[in-house]
Amino acid sequence: MSITLGVLISGSGTNLQALIDRIAEGKLDAKIALVVSSRASAYGLKRAEAAGIQTLTLSKEIYADPETADEIIASELRRYGVDYVIMAGYMRMVHDPILAAFPDRVVNIHPALLPSFKGAHAIQDAFDYGVKVTGVTVHFADNRYDCGPIIAQRPLAVEEGWDVDTLERHIHEIEHVLYPDVVQLLAEGRVHVTDGKVSIDG
Repeated sequence: MSITLGVLISGSGTNLQALIDRIAEGKLDAKIALVVSSRASAYGLKRAEAAGIQTLTLSKEIYADPETADEIIASELRRYGVDYVIMAGYMRMVHDPILAAFPDRVVNIHPALLPSFKGAHAIQDAFDYGVKVTGVTVHFADNRYDCGPIIAQRPLAVEEGWDVDTLERHIHEIEHVLYPDVVQLLAEGRVHVTDGKVSIDG
């Protein structure tokens, strides 16, 4: 079956582009109905517009009250018939208005192997710590930063001599494959949450 997505962004939108490309290739049973950006300058908005996708940007004044902002976003996502909310570099926490409207249907990607290296600087933090293995996590969002049931993780061995920019490039390469893969699992109805744990059919 095909599912309808709402994608939340704040920046360049490379994960959004990965989803757009996979859909265009006919390898992802989904359509993106709405892209919501927390920043009017986000390059991801241009990616959405180039793909003919409706966009929404809220002002800083509205975001000053996060609950009100999320009520507006949730209302718009429902109006566009969204099945799953995909956070793709969205640098804000989602709150109850969105979480309640889409229970176990708000998905986030994080550039580390959670529960390690939570927060906005995960790649730098992992690099500074000197880890030999890091990676990418896709999980359902809840009302805490970088928590919520884990759907999938993909590890990355950190090679000698890499600088942080090299590490970041390899992390993004994994993200751009793993996120569409997970969304396809959602489209196939193979992902289930029971008692805070995720199971995947097959």
